Amino acid sequence: MDYVTGPVPGVAEFAVRVVEPSRPLRWLAAGWQDFRRAPQLSLFFGAAFVLAGLMILVVASPRPYLITSMISGYFLVAPFLALGLYQISRRLEAGEPPVLGDAVTAWRGNNHSFGLFAAFLGFAFIFWERLSAILFGLFHGRDIPPMETFTGWLFLVSDNPVFLLLYLTVGGALAALVFALSVVSVPMLLDRRIDVVTAAVISLRVVAANPLAMVLWAACIVALTLAGTMLLLLGLAVAMPVLGHATWHAYRDLVPAE
Repeated sequence: MDYVTGPVPGVAEFAVRVVEPSRPLRWLAAGWQDFRRAPQLSLFFGAAFVLAGLMILVVASPRPYLITSMISGYFLVAPFLALGLYQISRRLEAGEPPVLGDAVTAWRGNNHSFGLFAAFLGFAFIFWERLSAILFGLFHGRDIPPMETFTGWLFLVSDNPVFLLLYLTVGGALAALVFALSVVSVPMLLDRRIDVVTAAVISLRVVAANPLAMVLWAACIVALTLAGTMLLLLGLAVAMPVLGHATWHAYRDLVPAE
């Protein structure tokens, strides 16, 4: 296993590991083991993800054009929502029993940095929601079908391929940027007393050093989230905790201990 080192603002030097492209499959296996070791707490946070998904459907149902941007926003803020899951995996790793109160208040150890990162994710979500609404308005005006037929219309029937290409390109670029900035940032902010800029820079270096593994990891996140959503959202109760635990193991694998 190789290492890549380099200066990081605010820190003398951090190293990141270079892993094989198939490594995310090991992270998922480790995440599943953590889920099995703490099923009640994991399902508690999984239920929160299901509730968030239901809230998205309720809010977007009268305004179908919001559904795609809100689903995208779900991916954007998921790293922060999974903070409690990272803390559970952290305690299991240390041989300590996970505790609900400790998991839901894990942000207190580095509250300033967590607050800044949450603000960044919130801004990214609002920016994409507004941009999505503007794109729909410019290309389609009010000629948008109801929720029941919206997805089929958007991807199969819509007679404006320029709109679809632009929408997917802009949304994908924003999602890729947020993914690159956050792939190990939140677990690192939980584990070490560093600032949010340093964590984001290290996250970018992780992605740059492991492009193939990161592509597979992003694909795993999208696939499991979509699978959980298709199971009437109930699959998210398992899929999201497994992904959250796996993200902790990804961080441990990619950023060597001090």
